[in-house]
Amino acid sequence: MRLRWPAALVLALLLPAAAPRAAGEAGDVAAMAAVGPAAATVAAAGQGDFAPLEAAGVTLAGFLWQARPVVVFADSPADPLFVRQLSLLAEGWADLAARDVVVIVDTDPAAASDARRRLRPRGFSLVFVDKDGAVKQRKPQPWTARELVHAIDRTPLRRQEMEEERPAGR
Repeated sequence: MRLRWPAALVLALLLPAAAPRAAGEAGDVAAMAAVGPAAATVAAAGQGDFAPLEAAGVTLAGFLWQARPVVVFADSPADPLFVRQLSLLAEGWADLAARDVVVIVDTDPAAASDARRRLRPRGFSLVFVDKDGAVKQRKPQPWTARELVHAIDRTPLRRQEMEEERPAGR
């Protein structure tokens, strides 16, 4: 099995001496961690199960050009909308991971995380940020993974990625 292109690209550009490995090997995430925490998160997200990150230890700038952060805000982890949203994202995780999505959760308004300071949510909110750092969608209600995938696939960056994956004439 080969590395997904973002991890392979980062390894090739930043760690030219690193030998390519099969996705899923422990060394992939360790090598990516040497590049930066966001790169390690992207590599880990492509390898496994749905595992949202806590916003307290994450900066959105760390994902620039590497991943598409989907930030889920709530005033409490017991918020029914928050619980429903995480369930919907977990159901469609395979499709989201294929699009380099990283899910970040923030349920503590008092903590003033980087994501909360930059995106300024009120109550429950889902915010989709593209790889270029631009906010593409804000939703006050839970969204299915299918709806999110559709929104991602409509962005110019994703369309460019799809063209590169399937060049004309093939």
